Amino acid sequence: MDFSGWEKLSLLDFDDNITTTLFMAGCSFRCPFCQNSSLVLHPETAPKIPWSEIMDYLEKRKSVLDAVCVTGGEPTLMPDLAEKLADIKSLGYKIKLDSNGSRPEIIRVLVNQGLVDYVAMDIKNSPEKYAMTTGCNSLNMDDIMETTHYLIDNHIPHEFRTTTIAEYHNEHDFEEIGKWLNGAQRYFIQRYVDSEHCIAHGLHMVSKEKALEFKAILEKYISHVDLRGYD
Repeated sequence: MDFSGWEKLSLLDFDDNITTTLFMAGCSFRCPFCQNSSLVLHPETAPKIPWSEIMDYLEKRKSVLDAVCVTGGEPTLMPDLAEKLADIKSLGYKIKLDSNGSRPEIIRVLVNQGLVDYVAMDIKNSPEKYAMTTGCNSLNMDDIMETTHYLIDNHIPHEFRTTTIAEYHNEHDFEEIGKWLNGAQRYFIQRYVDSEHCIAHGLHMVSKEKALEFKAILEKYISHVDLRGYD
């Protein structure tokens, strides 16, 4: 399966690493605030980037790039993901995996095989509002819970992150999230930006003042909490 998007140079996706970011088309969620609507809603029409082209780029830039970020969509749906990550690893790169956590068995395999160095998992909302926030009536929260518990057990460096929406998130939600993810390594509260690429429109960002209130709630449970995307 081919990747369908590519940001060749990024200084934002993986801490201080100089990173190239690959986007996979297709996702198991339909979050209204998703910024990659074309990849999520119409994966069959997404462009296909030849793997040989990506590998050639990575081979030539080993002295410049530090890492590869694999995102989506939901990359754990890619049937040959492990093989592609092994190819990347053979060139000496660090790999960050972005995931919604819906396939814990895949994340376990990738970690056990040493194919990822860092996992960033999106936390959509408190458990009772998860289905609503993801747009999935048949959501299996057991899989989400399994992935979070696996990461919190410190099998691999990780972060959790939530894109906050005024219509979806409140103080109670973050209290419940904090209890759920107690002991996590890092958590980021992300600013929402409505754009033409979102699945739905008319939603509103959470103010910085409100985001700081959410941050204070989470800090009772998680040692490193920060804002992302706020000035």
